[in-house]
Amino acid sequence: MEQIKNTILLIDDHPMLRNGVKQLIGTDSHFLVIAETGSGTEGIQLAVTLEPDIILLDINMNDMNGLEILRYLRRNNVSSRIIIFTVSNTKEDIITALKNGADGYLLKDMEPENLLKALHSIAEGKIIMDESITYIMLDYMRYGDESTIKQSHDVNLLTPREHEIFNLLVQGLSNKLIAKELDIVESTVKVHVKSIFKKLNFKSRMEMTVWYLQNKL
Repeated sequence: MEQIKNTILLIDDHPMLRNGVKQLIGTDSHFLVIAETGSGTEGIQLAVTLEPDIILLDINMNDMNGLEILRYLRRNNVSSRIIIFTVSNTKEDIITALKNGADGYLLKDMEPENLLKALHSIAEGKIIMDESITYIMLDYMRYGDESTIKQSHDVNLLTPREHEIFNLLVQGLSNKLIAKELDIVESTVKVHVKSIFKKLNFKSRMEMTVWYLQNKL
């Protein structure tokens, strides 16, 4: 039986880095880069059209800021795992990325084998972050901000099927694993995940999981 690969979209305006990352990912049979681009505008189009499992997104793009791309994709309910992959380790960029729906934050100076390990963690539904910025992310996840606290997250709005998927999401299961667990197709899971995010006012799995753990539902 042929192995189902996790699909990846690369959005980065450095051609050499994009090529290097693509070659690295190509050495791992669990992943497939289905598209790449150096344009933020084209990146948005590809993300919306292809809805890959994972998007590696740079912040400093020539035509468009990566954080704006992130905001746009989350506003339009793209359910891909979006990982910021950048050279920026500033607190402002990290917190902005988290607040706008990033599922993780990695720095480009990481070792190649560590990037592959991170991708495996992402594919398994885990939250990933670069070790050097962990303390900033943990502070945000612990305390958040007033706008996050005031948002309504009413799980009673979910249908029975959405409840099932919600409970698997907060356990860290990926769309593929949820589909397998519930014996449904992955495209159906993606539709339900979008609905769950919209009903509960969440932008990412990270935000939803942290809220769930804090409230011990």
